[in-house]
Amino acid sequence: MVASFPGLLSRGELLDLLHNSTTVSRVHQVHAQLITRALFSDPFVASRLLSTICELSARVPASYADLVFSQSHQPSTFSWNTIIRFHVRSSNPNKAILLFDRMRKAGVLTDHYTYPFVLKACALLAGLEEGAAIHGDVLKKGLGEDPFVMNGLISLYCKGGEIAAARKLFDGSRSRDLVSWNSLMAGYVSCGDTAEAGRLFDAMPERDAFSWAILIDGYGKKAGDVSRARDLFDKMPNKDLVCWNSMIDGYVGLGMMRAARELFDVMPERNVISWSILIDGYVKHGDPKEALELFQSMLGQGVRPDVISAVGAISACSQLGALDQGRWIHSYVKKHNILLDVVVETALVDMYMKCGSLDLARLLFDEMPRRSVVTWSVMIVGLGMNGFGCEAVELFYQMERRGATMDDLTFLGVLTACTHARLVCEGREIFHRMRRDFRVEPKVEHYGCLVDLLGHAGRLQEAREVIETMPGTPTSSLWGSLLAACRTHRCVELAEVAVEKLKKLGADDGGVYVIMSNIYAAEGMWNQVWKMRKLMRERGMKKETGRSVIEVDGSIHEFVYGDSSHPYKEEIYEVLGSCQMQWLE
Repeated sequence: MVASFPGLLSRGELLDLLHNSTTVSRVHQVHAQLITRALFSDPFVASRLLSTICELSARVPASYADLVFSQSHQPSTFSWNTIIRFHVRSSNPNKAILLFDRMRKAGVLTDHYTYPFVLKACALLAGLEEGAAIHGDVLKKGLGEDPFVMNGLISLYCKGGEIAAARKLFDGSRSRDLVSWNSLMAGYVSCGDTAEAGRLFDAMPERDAFSWAILIDGYGKKAGDVSRARDLFDKMPNKDLVCWNSMIDGYVGLGMMRAARELFDVMPERNVISWSILIDGYVKHGDPKEALELFQSMLGQGVRPDVISAVGAISACSQLGALDQGRWIHSYVKKHNILLDVVVETALVDMYMKCGSLDLARLLFDEMPRRSVVTWSVMIVGLGMNGFGCEAVELFYQMERRGATMDDLTFLGVLTACTHARLVCEGREIFHRMRRDFRVEPKVEHYGCLVDLLGHAGRLQEAREVIETMPGTPTSSLWGSLLAACRTHRCVELAEVAVEKLKKLGADDGGVYVIMSNIYAAEGMWNQVWKMRKLMRERGMKKETGRSVIEVDGSIHEFVYGDSSHPYKEEIYEVLGSCQMQWLE
């Protein structure tokens, strides 16, 4: 490591090398030279090394930065500020606040650079109590009018929902700048008061692109007033990329995918965020095929995917059952060193499970260095959906033994698995343990799983009792689950009760009457069948259009009932006719 530098470098030359270092390996080389030359004991040199490490925060392990700081001799205020900022940037606000406490106990002077970092850490933690105490310290030191500190306080109170305190601070300040105006306006948008944000916008002495973007986002995404957002967008001089993305995001948030795509298509320039917003929108609004096509277009234009676009494409494969394309995307992100974090890996596990590739899902799950509660839940749900209910329950117990955090999604997953595997006793026990042992309050979805579980097992009266004794008002989905179970077990009387309940809830759509008609038909009650069908005609009810999707050689094919526009329709009909003839023979 030492030999990689020619000759004996001076202190100044080493500092210049350090200043120009852009990789962790180069920093390690300079660090080794500083140690062998006994220069690391110089407080100024140590502070420059720490500063360089922190500038590379996205690529440097926190343990390395902490080690360098801890070995520094009498670190200065600058060094303390640097390590605190490092942990704020590394999304470790708890550590930043602990370091601030150590800094004060060590008697090191804090300055107007210290407080903005610590206040940002408090904002990330929604730590209003700690922030208020720091506010008091700021006032004692006479830094209340420092613009950096004041902006940190305004941002803290806004993010903590204390908009009145933020406004009081803003109104009483003589040193507010553009950041102050934008922070307060963003605070009003976040708390849902877009009208006040608009008044603040009108009163601003100057605006930048971020000011416009905040209000466009407020009208379009938060307030749902997309026409006003578009009007503001059209009036904006020199639109920048942030505002284009905010406007598209507003359309996507309201499900207006056509308008979002039209705006996307006329953008003068795009970045990965533009692509990601649209890909994620198509996935969330039920058009995974378009999401995948857009992802391929993005790659074709040389845009490197980020986590959101990668997860969006993987989720699209999950919805389509497109295993080949999902495996290709997995291979692509590995080959191009795109961040394979817990979010991306969890999406891949979910994709493999939904595509029926359990071995690949389990292999990836077992190799994951870190798992979130969502990862465990996805694996449990996938096992249950693929007919491995006992394995899903065993994984739940393994999760419990390891002390992993469980949430309502975990219980929803394991209860669903119990339903698929008809594990009535296990499901009931886990349901009752939710509140008793894990302090997780059952939601209507959990009651729905219990109703499904009992209904599948033919214990219809127990299922009805669960619905009628649960806290709160039973939803239509619960009565719908009971109705479906009545069809399976041919229970006419209870089915009629469920239909009456659904009518009172205004949820008696065509599907409900089709199920009831089928129940009557199974029992030979043809008069009731005709009544149901007559009622459906009178009310203009129709069955929902059926559709299916299949992947063939990496291409996605969608089939919709009544649609004959598929390019290979003649060949498909020919094969179907041949199969029908073989079956008749």
